[in-house]
Amino acid sequence: RRKNPFYLEPIFRKKSKKESLVLYRASGVRDRNDLQRARLMVPSAVFPWLLLCLLTLSTAVSVKQKCIFPAIYNFGDSNSDTGGISAAFEPIRAPYGQGFFHKPTGRDSDGRLTIDFIAERVGLPYLSAYLNSLGSNFRHGANFATGGSTIRRQNETIFQYGISPFSLDMQIAQFNQFKARSAELFTQTKSRYEREKLPRQDEFAKALYTFDIGQNDLSVGFRTMSFDQLKATIPDIVSHLVSAIRNIYQQGGRTFWVHNTGPFGCLPVNMFYMGTPAPGYLDKSGCVKSQNEMAMEFNRKLKESVIGLRKELTKAAITYVDVYAAKYEMMLNPKKLGFANPLKVCCGYHEKYDHIWCGNKGKVNNTEIYGGVCRNPATAVSWDGVHYTEAANKHVADRTLAGLLTDPPVPITQACYRQ
Repeated sequence: RRKNPFYLEPIFRKKSKKESLVLYRASGVRDRNDLQRARLMVPSAVFPWLLLCLLTLSTAVSVKQKCIFPAIYNFGDSNSDTGGISAAFEPIRAPYGQGFFHKPTGRDSDGRLTIDFIAERVGLPYLSAYLNSLGSNFRHGANFATGGSTIRRQNETIFQYGISPFSLDMQIAQFNQFKARSAELFTQTKSRYEREKLPRQDEFAKALYTFDIGQNDLSVGFRTMSFDQLKATIPDIVSHLVSAIRNIYQQGGRTFWVHNTGPFGCLPVNMFYMGTPAPGYLDKSGCVKSQNEMAMEFNRKLKESVIGLRKELTKAAITYVDVYAAKYEMMLNPKKLGFANPLKVCCGYHEKYDHIWCGNKGKVNNTEIYGGVCRNPATAVSWDGVHYTEAANKHVADRTLAGLLTDPPVPITQACYRQ
């Protein structure tokens, strides 16, 4: 005896006014009662398949193809510098780079930076620094960021306070020169080997343009201005960043990935010479409250400007990236995220009022001390008191590149689409 006395067999006919294109014939029908039962089965049998088809069609329509970025052009400071300031001035020495690269590479970390994880996510090589003339390959982009860079030009030298002469406007000028000069070289050179190190002119419009800068503008302000004065300059600082994006757009750039600034008050260097803080000076995570509030004010103005730019630059896809939130998560919930004390510096010697910077030597109580590396950098957030460890940078990348902390909320692989 069959478990199913009848089943629905599809019959395809020419569609008429009163007929569907697909009709069903009840097979295995023995009498009128079976026929009636078969008729009742038609809606319940067809509906799940119809629903599945509609859902599949809807998904196919809504899912966009993955963005293919042929190159990345980055502008920023030490948070994304892959060797620029090291090439221009004194090289960054060990133990920087001891982790992933097993040697110094000009990065202010033990390993990779967020920009390196961006390159990995979109399937491109790590970026060569524009200022590095030896062993560089610019086929898939260039990095104009340098440690100590600011958005606005500063009347200081790198030897005074570590401020880079390559402010954002200079980086944009370098990009414009790079774009024009690379076109000339590509036409002039007869060497296939040399051409393979140069960008293709038609790919500048398809490239990803990333910005990670602003922290040092706040740093200069905290050192030279009152809080009210610094707050009053923020609109002008942001306007310079907006002008840089506009310049790249005029050069043909269309996809922009713009980082806000991180929680400045959570950098351990701010606590080195603090002494006993007054009540309310620190927030619940142990960070300098007023400095974080200033960083958030900068971010608020930046987000407003990005939203305005979207209306102005009608062919641009501009993503605002909340790295502040990603970094502050590590301050709020370090153990949950696999970190130890987020305000503890991994590289260097910092005890009470004795401070020996990462990789340097100094004397404490007439004893020579080396500012070495902590036992497990993978659980540390701060690398040297100012910059982050690779583990922390990876957390920031994981949270932002997936679109979890971006506006609009899209992963970087969909960032080329205007929302």
